[in-house]
Amino acid sequence: MSAPLHDPVMLDRVVALLAPALDRDDAVLIDATLGLGGHSEAVLARCPRARVVGVDRDPEALRRAGERLAPFGDRFTGVHAVYDEIPAVLARLGLRGVAGVLFDLGVSSMQLDLPERGFAYAVDAPLDMRMDGGPEDPRPTAADVLNTYTAAQLTRVLREYGEERFAAKIAQAVVREREVEPFTTSGRLVELLYRVIPAPARRTGGHPGKRTFQALRMEVNDELAVLRRALPAAIDALEVGGRVVVESYHSLEDRLVKQAFAAVTTLDLPPDLPFVPEGAEPALRAVTRGAEQASPEEVALNPRAASVRLRAVERVRPAPPSPPARSARATRGAAR
Repeated sequence: MSAPLHDPVMLDRVVALLAPALDRDDAVLIDATLGLGGHSEAVLARCPRARVVGVDRDPEALRRAGERLAPFGDRFTGVHAVYDEIPAVLARLGLRGVAGVLFDLGVSSMQLDLPERGFAYAVDAPLDMRMDGGPEDPRPTAADVLNTYTAAQLTRVLREYGEERFAAKIAQAVVREREVEPFTTSGRLVELLYRVIPAPARRTGGHPGKRTFQALRMEVNDELAVLRRALPAAIDALEVGGRVVVESYHSLEDRLVKQAFAAVTTLDLPPDLPFVPEGAEPALRAVTRGAEQASPEEVALNPRAASVRLRAVERVRPAPPSPPARSARATRGAAR
């Protein structure tokens, strides 16, 4: 098996955004979407006072990244977890806060480039798409979604997560075809998409399987729900001067990031107040103006950068004290 390539998107800009927060002894960055460790490697090389905790739900990604980052010794720690489990990761490592959190959302280069994982539409492979990557993972696969969801459920998934114009037609065709034979591999799904999507539409917007495969992946891994939990957890984990940097590749992801960042950087006061009362200032400030995008030169070299939207915030004031717990009962964890 050949090693997949890994081209971290907007690498220099990401490191530049994180570097001010990491320029102190014992600064800790949580790379919440470790993948093959490209961003972590750059941070460790360029920010010599920092250490990195790399989080990934995929054991194979952790293994490969661990090998890549072994030269940095104990400055790197790999943790097997989903990125909405940041509070549990901090507790496990005895950390009260961190100087930075990085999210590079979506599917990793490794998962795309290993055909047996079922994320890619360019090769025929089992329709899995679970990011954890373990054969004993009890969660439904992409094949399970295709073979058990109703036409209405499939239409919702394809339309909401894939922004697919022909979602209803595709869903109806899937339901018809699975009565003949259940879906098990990506090749048969791609053949169906070529038949269902009209030829004029196939000539624009990239491969006709792009949107459907994206939608199935997001559904299988519950990506938006995980992100909704992860963003406030990352913000709460920041020390003063710490930064959260997010790269998103889907409009719904970017919308969640934009809303989460706006909630902590915007004054929640009547606009006609003559002054801002002490203590009412936002605890964080925006570091980027809106969403930054990759340069045309980078997109030409790495097409995966075409849809990236980059946002960052910095904590400028301590977090307010948490309210007392209303119940001694432990809250439900997010572990999968």
